[in-house]
Amino acid sequence: MRLRWIIGIDEVGRGALAGPVTVGVFALRVGEKKLFKGAHPPLRDSKQLTHLQREEWVRYLAEQKKNGADIWYITHSMTPKQVDHLNVAQAANWAATHAVTKLIKTAKLNPRESKVILDGGLHLKAEFKPPFRSVETFIKGDEKFPAIMLASIVAKVTRDRKLVALHAKHPHYGFARHKGYGTKAHVTAIKIHGIIAVHRLTFTSKWVNLDGIWHEQVITQKQK
Repeated sequence: MRLRWIIGIDEVGRGALAGPVTVGVFALRVGEKKLFKGAHPPLRDSKQLTHLQREEWVRYLAEQKKNGADIWYITHSMTPKQVDHLNVAQAANWAATHAVTKLIKTAKLNPRESKVILDGGLHLKAEFKPPFRSVETFIKGDEKFPAIMLASIVAKVTRDRKLVALHAKHPHYGFARHKGYGTKAHVTAIKIHGIIAVHRLTFTSKWVNLDGIWHEQVITQKQK
């Protein structure tokens, strides 16, 4: 049975103080090159693209899919509560497993004709993953493989849109600007307004105001 599909997987939001961790999965047919001919902006990891460039790529992919391109992509997010319960690494691995399993069913792909490549520290949960032809994790895979780059783009755009929606509900935290990461403005907002349900308790220091002085309790879980 020959190899027909390369399935790239990447995650975003691992080190944020608030919002979900989101995994993108992108299935690219082997030899599918027309997708990249004349594509603008050039394909890169999502971190190397601007917000507008990432949005442009997502629109382009949707158009290509509508016009018959043989591609499939999906995302899955784990909530802050799930991140706190599982820890962020396990939450990302579960998100990757759920997403790739759903993509296989939705696209009706044969796992034995599919090679899965994951970025960085991501892994599929062995007890639930389909019998793929192969599954490999690559350090800096988002800089090497188009399928992982595309997965990172759809994951990033999906998560950013979720944080913009959160900003509409909680504008004083500035989620639309920092996307939940620990910027100075975000930390200041937490100190003023407190921690809310969209924050990750294992990632957020417990700031306490004692006699008008802020005391920071150091968190124990390191962030990526």
